[in-house]
Amino acid sequence: VQLVESGGGLVQTGDSLRLSCFASGRTIGSSTMGWFRQAPGKEREFVAAISSDASSTYYTDSVKGRFTISRANAQNAVFLRMNSLKPEDTAVYYCAASSFVGRPMGFMQSQSMYNAWGLGTQVTVSS
Repeated sequence: VQLVESGGGLVQTGDSLRLSCFASGRTIGSSTMGWFRQAPGKEREFVAAISSDASSTYYTDSVKGRFTISRANAQNAVFLRMNSLKPEDTAVYYCAASSFVGRPMGFMQSQSMYNAWGLGTQVTVSS
């Protein structure tokens, strides 16, 4: 599967962005999907995950209440709505697809659970 992210940009503190990730090559309808981010000089970190049927979501603590992950299986896509953006949200955001089925959502924080990655989209939040 190929994943392509879009929707990043330069925004100010408090602004919102909606990231999109469209898949091609195969359906992602049976895949748990995740968003990760990598800030300059830091390791890539987990942001959010959503189960294949969208019944379960999981977020890292720093984005809870501000970010919302969603998906549209008919479009073979997953989204990340980011509200109340902060400078510390500045990073390259990556979409990822997992081939594992039935794992607890807490497990999906690990990058090792994902076998397909996009190239990322840059989000920059100015203060």
